[in-house]
Amino acid sequence: MVEVIEKGAYLYKGESIIGFENEISKEDLARVLKEKGENPVDLDKLVNPKEASKNTMAYDIIMKHNTSGDSENLKLKFDALTSHDLTFVGIIQTAKASGLQQFPIPYVLTNCHNSLCAVGGTINEDDHVFGLSAVKKYGGIYVPANVAVIHQYMREEMASCGSMILGSDSHTRYGALGTMAIGEGGGELVKQLLSKTYDVPRPEVIAIYLEGKPRKGVGPQDVALAIIGATFKKGVVKNKVMEFVGPGVSNLSVDFRNGIDVMTTETTCLSSIWTTDEKVKEFFEVHKRPEAYKEMAPGTVAYYDGLVKIDLSKVEPMIALPFHPSNVYTIAELNKNPEEILKAVEAEAIKLLDNPKIKFNLTDKIVDGRIKVDQGIIAGCSGGTFENIYKAARILKNASTGDDYFNMNVYPASQPVYLELLKNGALADLTESGVIIKPAFCGPCFGAGDTPSNNAFSIRHTTRNFPNREGSKPGVGQISSVALMDALSIAATALNGGYLTPATEIDFDDAEPTYNFDRKVYENRINQSFNKGNAEAELKYGPSIADWPEMYALEDNVLLKMVSVIHDPVTTTDELIPSGETSSYRSDPNKLSEFTLSRRDPEYVGRAKATRELEKNRQAFIKGNGDADVKETRAILAEIIGKDNVTAEEVDNFVKNTSVGSTIFAVKPGDGSAREQAASCQKVLGGLGNISIEYATKRYRSNLINWGMIPFTIPESEDLNFEVGDYIFVEGIKEKIKEGIEEMEAQVISIKGNRKIKLQLKNLTNDEKDIILAGSLINYNASK
Repeated sequence: MVEVIEKGAYLYKGESIIGFENEISKEDLARVLKEKGENPVDLDKLVNPKEASKNTMAYDIIMKHNTSGDSENLKLKFDALTSHDLTFVGIIQTAKASGLQQFPIPYVLTNCHNSLCAVGGTINEDDHVFGLSAVKKYGGIYVPANVAVIHQYMREEMASCGSMILGSDSHTRYGALGTMAIGEGGGELVKQLLSKTYDVPRPEVIAIYLEGKPRKGVGPQDVALAIIGATFKKGVVKNKVMEFVGPGVSNLSVDFRNGIDVMTTETTCLSSIWTTDEKVKEFFEVHKRPEAYKEMAPGTVAYYDGLVKIDLSKVEPMIALPFHPSNVYTIAELNKNPEEILKAVEAEAIKLLDNPKIKFNLTDKIVDGRIKVDQGIIAGCSGGTFENIYKAARILKNASTGDDYFNMNVYPASQPVYLELLKNGALADLTESGVIIKPAFCGPCFGAGDTPSNNAFSIRHTTRNFPNREGSKPGVGQISSVALMDALSIAATALNGGYLTPATEIDFDDAEPTYNFDRKVYENRINQSFNKGNAEAELKYGPSIADWPEMYALEDNVLLKMVSVIHDPVTTTDELIPSGETSSYRSDPNKLSEFTLSRRDPEYVGRAKATRELEKNRQAFIKGNGDADVKETRAILAEIIGKDNVTAEEVDNFVKNTSVGSTIFAVKPGDGSAREQAASCQKVLGGLGNISIEYATKRYRSNLINWGMIPFTIPESEDLNFEVGDYIFVEGIKEKIKEGIEEMEAQVISIKGNRKIKLQLKNLTNDEKDIILAGSLINYNASK
């Protein structure tokens, strides 16, 4: 089904695999090309990995957007930006504080994370009003709530072959439409709004080689989950570009390709790109943008840094069990061994949740030897596409979802999709069967819609199934769980009264539907103000939109207090800052920060605040306030100085020259969302760094840096037995960062005994160094 080949590969025009690095000679290559009717001039270049890598589609697009003049160290400028309402207020506030005058490129603000705000009152709509006022002031594009989810709108209206788009949502992926798109934290969008660049080493490119044709009953989520299951744990595409090639691409509709592509985020890749063909051309024609198309394919011989080979004909209906999209099984395998598999998942989940209040159970879903689920959801950028919903309707036509506990909801991803499904009768068929149709909304993806009952089991064609991502609150003893599946098998399960059923086991009309795109709903509702901004217009602030608190520049030394220690293999951004109802406070940094790590370490906020007070008192002491309480800081620094008869003056000088802040230790933090709030909330609470073995994604590490936090790593050979309350001191950190020193000694002051450890700070760009030294991207930009 999926074969991962972790060595360099040569492909011919993206259609066939020629051979692998160190296994193909110049003579072999000449013979193969001659058989294909090719007569290249310079075989030495074609068999050279560095040269042949320039023939990938990714290299071509990247170089056309690179402004550095250096093909290895990139400074990229994007063609368009996009954000939703969980992030755009903070981004615009940050850019405004940094001197924003106008949006230099198209910036799309969608409102698909339209929070229900059971606790927030007017906050939700206040943010939307702010967004529209920003579009009118700075010249952008505003998509009102429920008109389209962010990525469907970008597919329909903004993607084009050969372009690059940056979004503040991790699932910013339009590779199937010829667009290299990247999901990042808001700080990176701020840089683009200020006409600066996205700085990154040139990523490696991995060929995703598709062959064969999917069987009837197999959908895009099945293929995506098969790829995620094969790649995530191995890390083979982490921070790399996935380039989809091979003869199997032409056997997939564009909606099918989009459904696979959006899920590439869950592999932790940086971006994706696909070959384009007549089907993509037709997509742009249907969407009234024929000029957006051009044929894209790799060069005659292209070198890839690795290869993942998928035989589409062998992919089976898949399921990703709690609590990660990589926890993948075939549905047939799960149905055959439900007790064994679900018990294993239960054991891992209980260990992960680490909460005696929670009574987590999956094996109670086994009824008469079969798994019975409680809910089915098809929604968002991955599930809510036209073909997914149309085919689900074909399965459920003249059927019933039943009157028992099982219920099913469907969210078309945009109003044009909704309108076409309305016209062709699919929504009528679904409604008649008992399915509830809802408007475009990302709620089921981030815990703000259709939260199941306690201990319920929901199957969803959405993007993620992390703990409490579906909206439950483990801190008060609630837990429900989500398994990811394809829309076809969700509909098949609904057809069978909630008993888990792969769509390959039922018969239904699988004909590809005709789609007609009607832009009128967009023309009637979307504010198109790009290049029409009015600098005199005022931003409209609701009472809960607050400015960022003051952030201080880094001193000569740094003293970090450990306020949380997490030894889980991976820590998601949803654990660092939960989604769901907490997003009601997304535009007030202080209120939102109160939820930091609340579902993983409820004591974190109190500890971080206490450490923040140490720094506030230190700042007051520097300013001459003799009443400032710096006893704790003095005592620790006196111990660090470590000599007899240390004078008060020496200690006080150390106090004045040492930044004090909190830190967390996590083995591998940052998997998941691009929301910079996972880092900014720590900063608001006085965070000055993270310590990890590695960072799960580039975007989380970038978020730390943009909020002036030091992204330390620590070799696994070092003692990782940190305790809450430990102090970590790095002398001369300011100078070390300036000089680019990548490994440094640190002192740990602990109740278990003091020790020295090595900390690493690798691959910082000059701008990243300056941002950390300034204390945040806001401070850095203000200084310019």
